[in-house]
Amino acid sequence: MISIPQRLLGEALARSAKNNPSKTAIIVKEQEYSYGLLKENAENFARYLIYTGIKKGDRIAIYMDNSWQSIVSIYGITLSGGVFLVINPQTKADKLKYILNDCEAKILVTANTLKSELARALEETKHLQEVIIAGDISSIKKFPHFKLTNFENSIQNNGQNVVFPNIIPNDLAALIYTSGSTGFPKGVMMTHQSMVFTSWSLIEYLRLSENDRIILILPLAFDYGLYQLLMSVTIGGTLIVEQSFIFTASIYKNIRKYKPTVFPGVPTVYAMMITANKENGLSFDCIKKITNTAALLPAEFIPDLKKIFPNALIFKMYGLTECKRACYLEPELIDLKPASVGKAIPGTEVFLLSAEGNPVPVGEPGILHIRGPHVMLGYLNKKELSAEMLKEGKLPGEKILCSNDWFKMDEEGFLYFQGRNDDIIKTRGEKVSPVEIENIIYKINGIKEVAVLGVPDAIMGESILVYVTLHDAIQLTEKEIQRECMMHLEPFMIPQKVIFLPEMPKSTNGKIDKKELKKIRSDEPVKS
Repeated sequence: MISIPQRLLGEALARSAKNNPSKTAIIVKEQEYSYGLLKENAENFARYLIYTGIKKGDRIAIYMDNSWQSIVSIYGITLSGGVFLVINPQTKADKLKYILNDCEAKILVTANTLKSELARALEETKHLQEVIIAGDISSIKKFPHFKLTNFENSIQNNGQNVVFPNIIPNDLAALIYTSGSTGFPKGVMMTHQSMVFTSWSLIEYLRLSENDRIILILPLAFDYGLYQLLMSVTIGGTLIVEQSFIFTASIYKNIRKYKPTVFPGVPTVYAMMITANKENGLSFDCIKKITNTAALLPAEFIPDLKKIFPNALIFKMYGLTECKRACYLEPELIDLKPASVGKAIPGTEVFLLSAEGNPVPVGEPGILHIRGPHVMLGYLNKKELSAEMLKEGKLPGEKILCSNDWFKMDEEGFLYFQGRNDDIIKTRGEKVSPVEIENIIYKINGIKEVAVLGVPDAIMGESILVYVTLHDAIQLTEKEIQRECMMHLEPFMIPQKVIFLPEMPKSTNGKIDKKELKKIRSDEPVKS
């Protein structure tokens, strides 16, 4: 029999449920849910949405913690022809209201545990017709312009006679909201075609199979977290869902209990695990693959990660929400090229151009450009910002994604991240990559996390400020860190100030929040 290729996101669930309906698809809070049940619940939810009047292309927002209900909602919306967007449950009322209005969401799926933010956000929503609540709805404030529905009722098969829409790969599948330089989040538009292509490209280079069990510690609102779900369902694997990495003891317990084979993390998570390894020998031999993106994984982490995950392949990767993933390093090269983020993911191209748009020589810094089916359509309602990121390609109608991030490429075509475009520090007439300084400081014994920023300086243009956190019981001075930098960096790259912090401020996605760091003035004492 000829196997029909996957074209739409929802087809992956249908195929996995048909192949193995009783297999555990999702584990949440020690509850196991089968593929058959996921398909049944998602289809019932899709029927409900269509019955209530949802049309193909309508936006439906999900505002809740990682949960069974959020996963059912994602696939139910997909099957209904709607466009899903997952909003981080830590999002406050003002931003929540902005996103709902920006995307013109018709329905919001949420949980009663978030009622305090909901009450403030929903007062001025312009397009909402219904709010579907997981949990008790009696305590939720009622508004005249939309109705409240219990989530459990929405996934019951109530015999609705509906016609499912004709969805094609070019149709919009999801909006993924990401931080914007203007202070307002931007909705990245992704089609079924781009998300299906991306899922299979990731599956190919990560060497995933139906035997893999992926642990999810990242929010589904974060594209890195969302694709763990999409990949797991596509391969027919099992996804072990955690709320976040806050309760580490519980997560470590579940790793030992459920024995995941894939661990996706970010550098801040790995820094915490390295500390635990140094203190108590933390180690997990069940993990066969670990992945990293969102921020550069320091080469100095790799020896410690090998101790924590002695049987794991280590995948260093780079991406941005606008194309999900751009490049990866084969794990067999992790020791040969520990500072590289590799080459383009399967089915795509990457190349470097100068700020003026010209090709750059090998070894010279340039801005990374990305070509492939995984590139976004653009930002919702933001034509000018879209035009800044999407450049004309060589073929008629083709768009190339400009990452605005600086890289170097070696003679073999391997990429080395140099810094975000807006991270580049201009000091004493020179351009300085924060990453280059961070890599040197990470080599100092006792360093846990590092962030380098440029701050305005009347004489130098910008002076270089370093924020560090240390592993427990380690003592370092500003002079020691500056001395190490002097040994390895040009004079104009030596930091003028080092600030020691008990912990780094983090974004909801677990990244070091450099915007918050900028609020800590170098001339003020640091509070512990």
